[in-house]
Amino acid sequence: MVKFLQDLQHITTQDYPRFSDTELLRRRSIFEQKMAEREVSFVLIRGFLRIGPAIPYFTGWHTTHDAVLLMMLDEKPVLFVNHFNHLPMAQMIARLTDVRWGGVSALGSALDELRKRGGASNKVGIIGNFTVNQHNQLNANTSSLIDMGEDFTQMRLIKSKEEHNWMKIGAILSDAGIGAIPEGLQIGMSEYQLGDLVERSFVKHGAISQTHYFMINDMNNPDHCVPRQFLSNRKVKKGAVIATELSAQYWGYAGQILRTITVGADATPLFKDLHDVAMEAFDNICAMLKPGTRPEEIIEAATVIEDGGFTIWDDLVHGFGGGYLPPILGSQSRNIFPVPDMELKEGMYLVVQPNVVTKDKKAGVQTGEMVRITAKGCTSVHKYPRGIKRVDPN
Repeated sequence: MVKFLQDLQHITTQDYPRFSDTELLRRRSIFEQKMAEREVSFVLIRGFLRIGPAIPYFTGWHTTHDAVLLMMLDEKPVLFVNHFNHLPMAQMIARLTDVRWGGVSALGSALDELRKRGGASNKVGIIGNFTVNQHNQLNANTSSLIDMGEDFTQMRLIKSKEEHNWMKIGAILSDAGIGAIPEGLQIGMSEYQLGDLVERSFVKHGAISQTHYFMINDMNNPDHCVPRQFLSNRKVKKGAVIATELSAQYWGYAGQILRTITVGADATPLFKDLHDVAMEAFDNICAMLKPGTRPEEIIEAATVIEDGGFTIWDDLVHGFGGGYLPPILGSQSRNIFPVPDMELKEGMYLVVQPNVVTKDKKAGVQTGEMVRITAKGCTSVHKYPRGIKRVDPN
C-alpha cells in the first residue's frame, strides 16, 4: 500500500498534477536570462512521443505526438501541437501558454509565427531532436542557429523546492515497485510477469514505468552480469538471483532503485562477495558526496571495486531528475566518458549505482538508489531497505 506524505497530497490528488504558476515563471525567468546571455531572442523547442523534457518543464504539457514550443523574451510562449484531437487536452494542461494546433507541421507553424514576429533575421536557439529535414527547414528560415541544449541541461541540475516534492513521489512509487517483487514472487514466473507485478504497484497511483530491467540468473551457473533492457520468457527458479533496476516516473519525475534478490536460497559465496563490495563502494561514495565534491573524488572513492578483483558494466554514478544528467561517471576500470570539470552543488540528485560484476561478465549484482545533495552531505530519497534479500516463494 503506497502512503504519500501529507505534504505531497496536494499534488497526488489533482486530476492532472501540475506545478504552480510561480514555479513555471521562475523557470522561464532563469531561461530568459540564459537567452539574453547568448543574445538570443527566440528559441524553438521540439518534443515528440513523450521524448524531450523541455516542453513539459516550461509548460506542463507532456508531448503526445509532435510539438514545437516558441519561447521569446518577455512574452508568453506559443506551443504548436499535433494531432488536432490532442489540442483540447494540451490547452487544458499547458499553463501560461498560448496553445495552438500545429497544422500539417508543428515546426512549419512555429516558423511562420517566428517570421511574423520578426525573428527570422535574428539568432534562434534550438533545443531537442530535430530531423535532417527539419534542420534544413530551420536553416532556410533563420539567419543562424544556437544550440541551447546544454543551457537547458545546466538548469535541470539543481532542483527547486517544488521539484523536491515530485522527486519524493517518484522515489515512493519506485520503492513500491521493488517491494512488489518479494510480495508477489512465485516460482515459474517469467520476466514479463515480473514486469506486470511491478507496474501494477504504481500505475494505479498515476505513474508509468520509465525503467524495469530484470536479470534472472542461476547463482550456480551464471551467464549474464547486468539486467536485460527487454523482458523475456526466462523463468524464476529456486536458486536464482534476480537483479533489477526500477524507475517509476510520475509526470516526468522518477525515482531509481537497484536491488538484488535471491530465490529460495542464500547468496552463494560469489554473489555475496559481489554484493559486499558493491555495498562498500556505495557507502564510500555516499560518504564523499557534498557540495564542492569533484567527479574524480567520487571515482577514487570506489576503488574497492578494483581492489576486490571486480569491475562494473554500467555507470558508477549519474545525475538524475528530468533526464540523464551530469556527472556521468564510470570507475577506474571502466571510465569511458571524459570526467567532467564540475563540482556538486546543493539540490542536485544523483543515482549511486556501483553494480559490481565479474571480469568475465558472467555474474553481477545491482545495488544503489537516488540520493539528494544537501548542505552537509547527501541523503537517500528512497526508503526501501538496502542489502541482498532472500525470498522464499510459497
